[in-house]
Order: sequence, then structure tokens, then C-alpha cells
Amino acid sequence: MTIEYRPATKEDAELLVSIYDAAFYNDYLRYGTCPGYGNTKEYMQQSIIDFPKFVIIADGKPVGCISSKALEAGTYEVGVLCVIPEFQGRGIGTKAIQFIKTLHEDWARLTLVTPIDKSENVKFYTEKCGFQIVSTEKVGDVELARFVAER
Repeated sequence: MTIEYRPATKEDAELLVSIYDAAFYNDYLRYGTCPGYGNTKEYMQQSIIDFPKFVIIADGKPVGCISSKALEAGTYEVGVLCVIPEFQGRGIGTKAIQFIKTLHEDWARLTLVTPIDKSENVKFYTEKCGFQIVSTEKVGDVELARFVAER
């Protein structure tokens, strides 16, 4: 499988809304809310500006998205990593994290949050990507884990 990443533009807003909705639908059902699900085209256009995104393309088909943003020198927040369900479990997410590390050559620390009760996410980030849980925080009724990977 050939994986490519291309910077998202505002013209990708509808595509990204559909990718996010497919990837985060189960979270929306599970938690009753999900910041990645059900966004408008206009919201996504602004999000592309505020949090630069890359469309993940597998064998020529857009299948996911990854975004990151500098918090301070050498520290980057992974804002989103999502892959549509039918392409999950194929190493696309692991390669996307490696892409972010390559993109930010000066990275010393990567951070992200995800629901702590999603064992598949916890396993993915800790076992496949080298992150550790450093804290938890609650947003509404959802307990989130703060993950950190350090070089």
C-alpha cells in the first residue's frame, strides 16, 4: 500500500468533514458528543487554517487526516489522527505519526489527548507509537488521557 500526505486546503473542507464523520461516528454514538463529528464545512475551513492538516491518501484514495501544531519550540500537539474505519488496522496511523516526526525535524515532544476508556487507542499510542500517559483530564462526561512521546 502506498501512503501519501498532502497539505489540506480550504477546498478539502467537505472531504475532511466526511472523513472525520466516518472516523468519529462511533465515538459520537458512544459518548453522545465528539468534537470531530458533525462539523460544518465552514468550521472545517477555519480549522484547516488554525490547525494545519494533511490528508492521508492510501493507494490514491483519501482515507484519513492528521494535524499538528507547534506549542513551543520542539513541542507539537497532534490535534487529530483519524482513519476511516475500513482502512484502520493497516498501519496507516502508525505511519502518520512517523510522518509528523519527520515533518517536525526539531520535535522533542509530541502530545495528544484521546478518551482513556478507548483501549484500542491507548494500545495504539503506547505500544505502536511510543507514547506514555502522563495525566488525565475530564471534558464534560468524557475522561481523556494526555499522551506524550519524547525523543
